Amino acid sequence: MQGELLATIAGLVGLMTGVAAGLAFRISERGRSHTPEPSGQSELPSGIAEVLAALPSSAVVLDSADRVLRASSAARAYGIVRGSELVIGDLLALARQVRRDGVIRETEIEVAVRKFGPDATSFAVRVAPLGGTGLVLVLAEDQTERRRVEAVRRDFVANISHELKTPVGALSLLAETVADASDDPDAVLRFTGRMQQETSRLTSVIQDLITLSRIQGAEPMAEPDKVQVETLVEEALDAVRMAADSKEIELLSRGTEDIVVLGDEGLLVTALRNLVANAVSYSPERTRVSVLTEVTEKSVEISIADQGIGIPAQDLERIFERFYRVDAARSRATGGTGLGLAIVKHIMTHHRGEVTVWSKEGSGSTFTLRLPRPETRERTHSQENTNREAPQ
Repeated sequence: MQGELLATIAGLVGLMTGVAAGLAFRISERGRSHTPEPSGQSELPSGIAEVLAALPSSAVVLDSADRVLRASSAARAYGIVRGSELVIGDLLALARQVRRDGVIRETEIEVAVRKFGPDATSFAVRVAPLGGTGLVLVLAEDQTERRRVEAVRRDFVANISHELKTPVGALSLLAETVADASDDPDAVLRFTGRMQQETSRLTSVIQDLITLSRIQGAEPMAEPDKVQVETLVEEALDAVRMAADSKEIELLSRGTEDIVVLGDEGLLVTALRNLVANAVSYSPERTRVSVLTEVTEKSVEISIADQGIGIPAQDLERIFERFYRVDAARSRATGGTGLGLAIVKHIMTHHRGEVTVWSKEGSGSTFTLRLPRPETRERTHSQENTNREAPQ
C-alpha cells in the first residue's frame, strides 16, 4: 500500500512540475503490509513525510475525517492550513469529492490569504486519493508570478503591435495619396516629407526594441571599460544640440572633468542621450537643460535637470515601464517611442547602478544616473572572485 501511495505522490509531483519521471522509492515488504492503528485515526505512512518536505509547492494530506495529517511549510505560510484544518472551503469540498469517487481532479483557484503582497494568490491545484486509506493529497502551486509575467508579455506584444501598426498604416495611406497627387508637385513634396517622418519614427521604434532586447536579460558586465564622464556628456549633448537650438534651449554641463566610471561607453551614452533628449523635448522654448556630475563616497552621480512641464506625482512610479507615456499625444508629436526610459533603467541595472527621478508639475524634472565609483566596483568584483575561489 505504501508503494502505491508514494507512487501516487511521485506522479502528482511529476505532473505539477512537468517532469515525466519525478521520484522513485524502494519499499520493503514489511512496509507494504502496514495498516492503520486500531484507534481508527489514520497515520501518515512512513516515507511520505520526507517526500512532502521536499516539495516546493503547498502540500497537504488530509485523513478520512478531513483533519490535516501533514502540511508543508508553504501551505501554512500561504494560510491554506491553520492548525489541523484546511481552511480554504473550495479545496476542502474538492478533497471530499475525490475521497468519495477516487478520481484525481485539477482546478485553479484564487485565494485572498496574504496580509502583504498581492490582493489574491492564484493556485493551480491537483487533488488525489492516496490508495484506499481514505487519505487525500492536495497540491497547490502558486501561479501568481507566472500570471503576472504572462500579462506583462501580452501587454508588451499588444503595445509593439500598436506602435508598429501606426506608422506602417500612415505610410500606406500616404503612398496612396502620393499616387493620386502625381500631377501636383507641391502635394507630392508635402506627402513625401510626411512619409520620411513616419519612416524615421518606425526606425526609432525598431532600434529601441533591438536595444532593449539586447540589454534586458544581460548579466552585469564582468570586465567593464574605463569611460570618461566628460566624453559621455559631450556625445549626449551633441546629439540633441540641433533640437535644442531650434527651441533656443541652453545646454550646460558642469563637474565632468577628470571623472571616470566603469561600463560600456555605447550603452552609457545611449542612457544619457535618452534623458537629455527627453529634457529638450518636454521643455518650453528659451529654457535651460543642465547636466551636473558629482562624486559621492560610493558613487558617481550624473543629473539631468530641465525647466519643463514636469511629471504628475501619480505617474512617477510608472514612467520607467515600457511604452508608458504620461501624455501619449505629446509623446508621439515629439517622436517618442515610449521605450527610452525603460532602456535607461535596464542600462543602469546592467551597470549595477540605478536611475532616479524628482519632478513637480510646472517646475521641471531631474533624472539622476547613479553609478558605482571605479574603486568601489573593483573592490566588490575582487571580493566576489575571492569568494568564488575560496574552498568550500
